[in-house]
Amino acid sequence: MKKALFSFLFVFAGVFVFLFVGFPGPREDVEWGVNFSEKHAQAFGLNWSQAYLALLDDLEVKLVKTAFHWDIVEPEPGLFRFDDFDFQVREAEARGVSIVPVIGQKTSRWPECHTPEWAKQLSKEDQQAAILTMLRVVVGRYKDSPSVLFWQVENEPFFPFGECPWADEKFLAEEVKLVKSLDQNHSVMITDSGEGSLWVAAARYGDIVGATMYRKVWFRQLNRYLTYPFSPTFYQRKAWLINLFFHKPVIGAELQAEPWGPKLLYDISLDEMKKTMTPEQFEANIDFAAKSGFSTHYLWGAEWWYWMKEKQGDDSYWELARSLFGSGD
Repeated sequence: MKKALFSFLFVFAGVFVFLFVGFPGPREDVEWGVNFSEKHAQAFGLNWSQAYLALLDDLEVKLVKTAFHWDIVEPEPGLFRFDDFDFQVREAEARGVSIVPVIGQKTSRWPECHTPEWAKQLSKEDQQAAILTMLRVVVGRYKDSPSVLFWQVENEPFFPFGECPWADEKFLAEEVKLVKSLDQNHSVMITDSGEGSLWVAAARYGDIVGATMYRKVWFRQLNRYLTYPFSPTFYQRKAWLINLFFHKPVIGAELQAEPWGPKLLYDISLDEMKKTMTPEQFEANIDFAAKSGFSTHYLWGAEWWYWMKEKQGDDSYWELARSLFGSGD
């Protein structure tokens, strides 16, 4: 019994040291990008296309991970509407900007699963058939764009967050297989929680693993704000394991650069926002991310920076982002 306990403690100590001990320096060659959702911009009362162009022209962002929400792509069964996404792709092409389309049913931002109203009435099997049809159309339309860097299929499919009718790992495998059969020139990324996962499942299905990176959040299970107790080493060593065993790169798919409160962001006060995001916290998160060793980070919060500047008269976050992307040089 004592020998077994000693062995357990020894292994536990080894894992702890591996994941938590170490102080890596900042990586100097990080590529910085942003996430973008037109629905999220509209929820702030913004003109989403103006916000998008401001990111490209004012901040001179060169990497954009943009959500192709299903309910916008296919508002009625078989009726595909591409005006908004054609605009985003066309404007990216004109500026030499690389985009990562996020496709599927779960494509980020609340409610996460952006299922059209008509599809909510379908059975799971019929929903899945409709999703595959939608993927065929979307990938077929944009696969030859010089701006497409790679695809992201679903958003954190293994993380139970959002209002989603089901989760199905076998179906995710089917989605990835379909996308890769339709477009053999671009890789597929699968994302997962940076804090709550070892990323093994994401590595099984994706050519690239995308990890979230959040620092200070509202933790509903505890009904309080929480700062995650992880160091950059925690992310760096997990990425090393994924590369070792799966030979897959890990990048930062969502770096917290906006508040996370007890309600949706546009339903909380500015004072509440400051509990999880200030200019100082913004800079600290950037420094933290640079020390994780990831080659690329997509910041989460670009629509909020624009809202703060345009609607609240506070351009501090916008200017911090400007210095990050180099447009202030």
